Amino acid sequence: MNRSEIPWITPENLALFVDLYELTMAQSYHHRGYNPPVVFDYFVRHLPPERRFLIFAGLEQLIAYLQHLRFHPEALKYLGSLGFRTSFLRYLEGFRFTGDLWSVPEGTVVFAGEVLVRVEAPLIQAQIVETALLNLLNFETLIASKAARVVLAAKGRGVVDFSPRRDHGLDAANKVARASFLVGAMGTSNVLAGKLWGIPVFGTMAHSYVMAFPDERTAFRAFCEDYPDRPVLLVDTYDVTQGIQHAIEVGKELQKRGKRLFGIRIDSGDLVYWSRKAREMLRNAGMGHVRILLSGDLNEYKIRDLLEAGAEVDSFGVGTEMGTSRDVPALGGVYKLVQVGDQPVVKRSAGKQTLPGRKQVYRFPDRDVVALEEENLSEGTPLLRPVLMKGQVVDPLPSLEALRDRTLAVLHRLPERLRRVEPVEKEDERWPVHLSPGLRSLMEKLHATVPEDAR
Repeated sequence: MNRSEIPWITPENLALFVDLYELTMAQSYHHRGYNPPVVFDYFVRHLPPERRFLIFAGLEQLIAYLQHLRFHPEALKYLGSLGFRTSFLRYLEGFRFTGDLWSVPEGTVVFAGEVLVRVEAPLIQAQIVETALLNLLNFETLIASKAARVVLAAKGRGVVDFSPRRDHGLDAANKVARASFLVGAMGTSNVLAGKLWGIPVFGTMAHSYVMAFPDERTAFRAFCEDYPDRPVLLVDTYDVTQGIQHAIEVGKELQKRGKRLFGIRIDSGDLVYWSRKAREMLRNAGMGHVRILLSGDLNEYKIRDLLEAGAEVDSFGVGTEMGTSRDVPALGGVYKLVQVGDQPVVKRSAGKQTLPGRKQVYRFPDRDVVALEEENLSEGTPLLRPVLMKGQVVDPLPSLEALRDRTLAVLHRLPERLRRVEPVEKEDERWPVHLSPGLRSLMEKLHATVPEDAR
């Protein structure tokens, strides 16, 4: 690779986004001719106190990964340099994901201990896709869950993703824009994300724009002359009262030309005081239509406090806190083997036990139940649905807009105890997730069985 190039993941090197041990295990299976059908589950073991629920996200990217996964010549050449056998490299040359994928729909509210994705495939295939699957699902679910809390805290006011400059990488910034839009953000400042997914893009101006002109009023006039439709002016570069007054003056000049000032943004200081001051000044000037956007290191806790204190605000720009999920910066989603051939298997490690067998998750009005697939709890709503069968998409994927509408409807129906932004203090505040009698019985049976080499 030319060192001047940005080393983005390309179709040619996509397959190399994998932990080395996935490939070494896969080579061992291949060398021994051992490749039985298996079942792996993706789930999150525990939720931190700061999260009462998760919003599942990243499925569309996972499907794209599985369908485009190929070991191209350059990738195989590199693996050869690492010492992988020629016979294994020949196998990888024809590698395709031909398994089945079951998943809860994107935008679904989910909880700890529930199967969110089930992979059924030959062992080598299921093993090789682990790293990318965890990367894609853990990150987008993490951000969607944080962004959903921000959207709920805003109580119907708009939220715009302002996070790209603080996100952990270019790819992360695009996924933040998608995940936040999925849960109800009105748009993003990220232009590339707008192109990729049709997400509305928003922008105002920076303090540097105001400072680049001789004075604030001149900067505002220049901006409104160049962008007379829906201009938003940043009023806190110098003195906020003066900045609001200058915005009013330039807004009136716009009105004489048949245009209207769309909004002002306040990015610092006492946001409650200044937003109320701004609303008063705008109304007194006959410009009550001008919208007020607040920004500046906001999160769901600060937004809640601003609204409870009476801030006058129409929308929020939220950046670092949402794009990095600062209070909970990682999601501990795991991908575990639960069946080999027809035999359910279980991991017994302390604190890391797994639930054996092929399973379904059922939602009831007051609880969720994880059950063996054959139990068929018909009175509940099954959450896992077939997405890929033999590597092929079962049904066309819904648009991001359709997913967003469905997710917003679900969020608006959340019980009050799940909508709160305060950390969980008692376990009875959690949504109940139970195990079915059949699953409990199977677990007891497997735990009572001592492996032959441990006797």
